[in-house]
Amino acid sequence: MASIMEGPLSKWTNVMKGWQYRWFVLDYNAGLLSYYTSKDKMMRGSRRGCVRLRGAVIGIDDEDDSTFTITVDQKTFHFQARDADEREKWIHALEGTILRHTLQLQEAETGFVPSVQDFDKKLAEADAYLQILIDQLKLFDEKIKDCKEDESRRKIENLKETTCSMVESIKHCIVLLQIAKSTINPVDGIYQPPLDTPVVNTTMPTQTTLPTGSGPSGPSSGVASPAHIPLPSHSVPDFSYSSSEDEFYDADEFSSTSPKHCIDPSGPAAASPLTNEQTALKRPNTTESLNSSMSNGTTDTDQFDSHDDRDDDGEGESVEEHKSVIMHLLSQVRLGMDLTKVVLPTFILERRSLLEMYADFFAHPDLFVSISEQAEPRDRMVHVVKWYLSAFHAGRKGSVAKKPYNPILGEVFYCHWDLPPSESDEPPQHTEAISDGPVPWSSPNSVCFVAEQVSHHPPISAFYAECLSKKIQFNAHIWTKSKFLGMSIGVHNIGQGCVSCLEYDEHYILTFPNGYGRSILTVPWVELGGECNISCSKSGYSANIVFHTKPFYGGKKHRITAEIFAPNDKKSYCSIEGEWNGIMFAKWATGENTVFIDTKKLGIVKKKVRKPEDQLEYESRRLWRDVTLNLKLKDIDAATEAKHRLEEKQRAEARERKEKEQQWETRLFHEDGECWVYDEPLLKRLASQRP
Repeated sequence: MASIMEGPLSKWTNVMKGWQYRWFVLDYNAGLLSYYTSKDKMMRGSRRGCVRLRGAVIGIDDEDDSTFTITVDQKTFHFQARDADEREKWIHALEGTILRHTLQLQEAETGFVPSVQDFDKKLAEADAYLQILIDQLKLFDEKIKDCKEDESRRKIENLKETTCSMVESIKHCIVLLQIAKSTINPVDGIYQPPLDTPVVNTTMPTQTTLPTGSGPSGPSSGVASPAHIPLPSHSVPDFSYSSSEDEFYDADEFSSTSPKHCIDPSGPAAASPLTNEQTALKRPNTTESLNSSMSNGTTDTDQFDSHDDRDDDGEGESVEEHKSVIMHLLSQVRLGMDLTKVVLPTFILERRSLLEMYADFFAHPDLFVSISEQAEPRDRMVHVVKWYLSAFHAGRKGSVAKKPYNPILGEVFYCHWDLPPSESDEPPQHTEAISDGPVPWSSPNSVCFVAEQVSHHPPISAFYAECLSKKIQFNAHIWTKSKFLGMSIGVHNIGQGCVSCLEYDEHYILTFPNGYGRSILTVPWVELGGECNISCSKSGYSANIVFHTKPFYGGKKHRITAEIFAPNDKKSYCSIEGEWNGIMFAKWATGENTVFIDTKKLGIVKKKVRKPEDQLEYESRRLWRDVTLNLKLKDIDAATEAKHRLEEKQRAEARERKEKEQQWETRLFHEDGECWVYDEPLLKRLASQRP
């Protein structure tokens, strides 16, 4: 066996036995991670189990710096290294082995095997381009010689120095490619690994080092031992196995078929932006445009879009025919990689914009306005927490997680909710539309919502909501940073929101949890994680909320715990626990236990959105309607083409702004320090009406 790396790791066995020490050996040539109960057992060749790495996927959790997983053959193996550095060494070596053997599998399936001639041709092309760069370097000397100004001469010399460094790096890369060609030592264009792999003795994991000679030499940092003899091909098992019959796997997170045949990618609450350039060069008079675009003589039924994102069907359909695209996408990213510039395939999109998804924070508008109806600050803080915890379950409209459209710079979304009828069940009386609010066609008793994509780099969305009759408003901004975690995608939501009760001059500052798209190669699902805070500086009340991610060795999904504190108190007067998409229970300082929220019994109020033909050209549903329509018709090619046209238009107009040296101006929000604030909030409008 030619090892690339070996050393101790802890392996999770089951709930009864927990973590157990094992000695691991990574065989680069065989694509196998074998483990033994001890190093002595490894020397005797008494293997406890093995993980076949061809087609495997590595996963990490960014909240734990020592554990990692390998998913293959319908199983998930859990490992724990000594620390973050040791985990990084193992992952680096495992990724290289997985990539090599996965590519061999793809070549075998497609019948395409690159030849030595193809490799030589690419090397010749690279060398030709290198010569062109070297010739261009000579021009710097002429420029420096002709330059008479000292400052300009220094700039050219610095540029020459940088270019020389780049050329040296390219030379080095070409040399390494030549070494790699010799190292691979292909026969008839197919990789034949060398058997005389030199090894180095060590008791700790060691990474592969680059060969320094041109002769055949494989990865060279394993451990030499009597057990390390070349394995014939039949020694590599068809499936990963463990001799522990009660081995623990994430069985509840996987379907009965192999991951190879049930790939269905996910997207988190928010992730990798597409191209976020804008559609217009000048900032319009938005209120005037909104009023002028309303249809005349329409009834309430005719006025609003009958489409609602919750009515969509087929969101969980199989994407078996797209699995090669998913695997290609995963092959382009590495653990911990920022996904900001990774363009995801069209078929995993959710058929609505991220801006519209943020509107789900107000799917229970009655809970939002109830904050301002409480007479005491203690009760107002409780109702802020109640509304906050009820705001997340409405964001997912299907069992399979998908990714919303990344908003384009300057894109906006408008909607409103009519408050549910009171206990008397009398129909609400007709009220005139308000003309100076964010949604001019809504009533004073409605909760109005508006959102705008205010920045492209970084991707920042700002949104605002208010209820005029209750004198309450909410202003927030979120900057989404996504990261690839192997079997998961993490989205860090950076930003904050502010609930303002204008009657009491109270402002509740709150933060948002992170989102995770889990099990992206099987049945994707979303969970939230992280610690969030709510505080009111005037009243002194505060709350601490923790969204717990599911531990792999048991525990529940979607669990939350929360504590609400009175001013200057270290002991909470209300403790909350439960699931954010289920039932949450409250334990009060008096000893009373109550149901705090039951999301299963909360009726979601549908938002009202104008028909696309009545919308402005940069409103979300009108902007994305071609993509949405074709996704609903399951015409992926047409949806991709519609998305591409939209992106190209934004790129062209961004270039035009750059050529004209014009800065993009936001439509509805402005930057105030580190926050984005709505231009005409209710607080400002009420203040202007006072004598």
